[in-house]
Amino acid sequence: MCAIFGLIDYNHALTAKQREKLLRVLSQECEERGTDATGFAYNSRGKLTIFKRPFAAHNVHLKLREDANVIMGHTRMATQGNKLDNRNNHPFPGVVNGTNFALAHNGVLHNDLALRSQLKLPNTPIKTDSYIAVQLLEQQKTLDIKSIGEMAELVEGTFVFTVLDDRNNLYFVKGDNPLALYHFEKHGFYVYASTAAILERALLQLGLLGFEHTEIKTTCGDIIKIDSKGEMERGLFDTSNLYAFDYRFFRSSYWDYPDPGEHEPQDVKQLKDFAASIGVAREDIDLLLCYGYFVEEIEEMLYQPGAIEGAIYEILNECAYDYCGEF
Repeated sequence: MCAIFGLIDYNHALTAKQREKLLRVLSQECEERGTDATGFAYNSRGKLTIFKRPFAAHNVHLKLREDANVIMGHTRMATQGNKLDNRNNHPFPGVVNGTNFALAHNGVLHNDLALRSQLKLPNTPIKTDSYIAVQLLEQQKTLDIKSIGEMAELVEGTFVFTVLDDRNNLYFVKGDNPLALYHFEKHGFYVYASTAAILERALLQLGLLGFEHTEIKTTCGDIIKIDSKGEMERGLFDTSNLYAFDYRFFRSSYWDYPDPGEHEPQDVKQLKDFAASIGVAREDIDLLLCYGYFVEEIEEMLYQPGAIEGAIYEILNECAYDYCGEF
């Protein structure tokens, strides 16, 4: 359970110090979804810069120049790849036909090793599952909505990706993980985070929540590009491959899910409502319940960064192995 967050100050409405404060508050709110590492990507003096450290956000201090007005951030809950090897932490650098980019990912990918083998991609010292997305993009001739969509159609698992290129174009690739993106059009900036709850807590602390803004709606399969002038372009990708190794694929074979409906116990309803409020899908709660977790256990896990995603990751690995004979 990682988190993404960031800022697109296309109107240069904020000073570097104000951007630093906004990102500091945002990143610290994102600690609820990961404290293993924190990273940022931004363009300054004509160069794409990635700054990341294997520390929780409150221990990472970002310094920005005035020209760094589009910043992509990530807080990590490590599932693969030792956080102390900083190469395993987000964002990751990549190059497509001379265009430098940085990529961050919230979610878990299940077919990274299979794709690397099938497509004969080079082995890498980076052990994080997310890095396969960088390798797939680097096979393309250009970096745009179409090529990013082709990458998204190949990976299996759960995800939201953000991709920042060296021309200050920021792409959002919306799988089935949460994303909250707000536009403060009168002031000339966008802010985003993994969940609306995280974003609104940060904006409340900053005194910005009461300012007029619009929520940019996204659904699974959306790609949004926001350029350096704040202009938005949308695209779509095919999501049919998304759940190939998700528990939904094994649903009929493994579990008899109860109908939630009117007969669902009140404590389960309340648990799911709370989980949904912090960006955990109701289906994830169903999976844990059907796999033998108690309501009280799951409730405790919701307060522990990474606990829910780690448990689901173990279940998916076990199911995929049982189903296919190997994983």
